[in-house]
Amino acid sequence: MARPREFDEAAVLDAAIQKFWQCGYEATSVRDLADEMNIAGASLYNAFGDKRSLYERALNRYLDQTFRERIGRIEPSLPPREAIVAFLQEIIKRSLTDKQRRGCMLVNSAIESAPHDSAFLDIVGTFLDEVEEFFFRCVSKGQKQGTISKTQSAEDLSRSLLSVLLGIRVLARVRPERKLLEGLLRPILGLLDDTRPTRRRSAAR
Repeated sequence: MARPREFDEAAVLDAAIQKFWQCGYEATSVRDLADEMNIAGASLYNAFGDKRSLYERALNRYLDQTFRERIGRIEPSLPPREAIVAFLQEIIKRSLTDKQRRGCMLVNSAIESAPHDSAFLDIVGTFLDEVEEFFFRCVSKGQKQGTISKTQSAEDLSRSLLSVLLGIRVLARVRPERKLLEGLLRPILGLLDDTRPTRRRSAAR
């Protein structure tokens, strides 16, 4: 008969997230993880498999607690344009309060691990698709409602929004400045609003 686990799996996964997030995948050893999670190395292997498997679990839990939680909370409760703005403003707020400058665990993984590991590449790629699809749904709905410009396609706008999101998270690690990060939003929000003046026909002479 299998022995019951003597730890809270959610709590130890959260501890693993903090260690991986702070130090990265390669620089974090199994001993580092066991110490941070306050469990024996054997218990770690029994519960989560090897370090790679634990990292996959930790990364997916991080995404559930951050981006996916934010999308699930914001999208149903706000009009499309306001949902986009609220989502990006929360990203800026999170970036500015990251005193350790850890950045985004997903972006860190995309840079460090995904290029060398197909499983991590799939996780990162799948999730970036999720975020792009969130932006696409909001833009498409806003364009139908007349609250978002149709000057650019919903596909192009959603990809531009994704690039701004990633740019904020990367730039904030070295320059966590409100004015700078908020400045990244203004051009893309201008595209959503289509503030270009309408040309008037010249009066007949």
